Amino acid sequence: MSQYRDALPQLSEELFITDGGLETTLIFHEGYDLPEFAAYTLLDSESGCDSLRNYFRQYANVAKKHQVGFILESMTYRASMDWGKKLEHTAEKIRDMNRQGIELLQGIREEFGDVIPHIVISGCMGPRGDGYQGNITMTPDEAEYYHHTQIATLAETDADMVTAFTIPYITEAIGIANAAKAESIPVVIGFTVETDGRLPSGELLSDAITQVDAATDNYPAYYMINCAYPTHFASILNGADWPQRIRAVRANASAKSHAELDESTELDAGDPQALGALYHNLKGKLENLNVLGGCCGTDPRHISEMCRAVSNVV
Repeated sequence: MSQYRDALPQLSEELFITDGGLETTLIFHEGYDLPEFAAYTLLDSESGCDSLRNYFRQYANVAKKHQVGFILESMTYRASMDWGKKLEHTAEKIRDMNRQGIELLQGIREEFGDVIPHIVISGCMGPRGDGYQGNITMTPDEAEYYHHTQIATLAETDADMVTAFTIPYITEAIGIANAAKAESIPVVIGFTVETDGRLPSGELLSDAITQVDAATDNYPAYYMINCAYPTHFASILNGADWPQRIRAVRANASAKSHAELDESTELDAGDPQALGALYHNLKGKLENLNVLGGCCGTDPRHISEMCRAVSNVV
């Protein structure tokens, strides 16, 4: 049974952290080959599961140290039908990987449940196509149909919510929100932006949030910006209402563009302290920002600095 599905504790003023760059950590620090960037493939071996557990334990210890809430995101970003087919996985195999991912996180919640204020389990999902390019475009109905299978599977588990990462255009986000609504599970929509603050589709972030809310009766629990550096979007966070819908930021460690990151053969970990300072500044623009995490290139050092910096202003 899910613990918080009916009342997400991060919908408060309490501070929460998440993890950092899962896939980049596994590839560049752990030496894993992740075909199609699919971290869920590690669930197929006990050694892979151990690596995942150790990864999440590092961030749980950060939450324990700072006594803040913790959102556990599953390793199922690529565990949807089209991406699974590229790995020659059957539909049942993909569904099973989603279930196993949540089960692994349940073990982490049981391990740290007595020493962290709140631990929320989220089923992670990604776009149908490339999150950097928006190379597959769908209508809202097409997107709802495509993403429904993964969301329905996650809704059958003990996940408290689902989170969509690096969504590159508006209509896919609408479809995801409607699929989650059909399954009565909370959803967070995470948009990625380019260095100009626009979605890869060229659409404005402000339009993305307002149009998804309008099309879904404000169904998303909140919105997230992820896989971008704070300087790429800080200047656009102006407006009376829509910035208040953003509660989460999971930034990259690097200020490089998506195109530059795609071409990189070495990990750019940036400056954790400088990134923390930028989160401090973001809190001045996003009054409801209380979920702090990282994306490509980030590790527990970055999350600790974010937590320390934002704690000074909340």
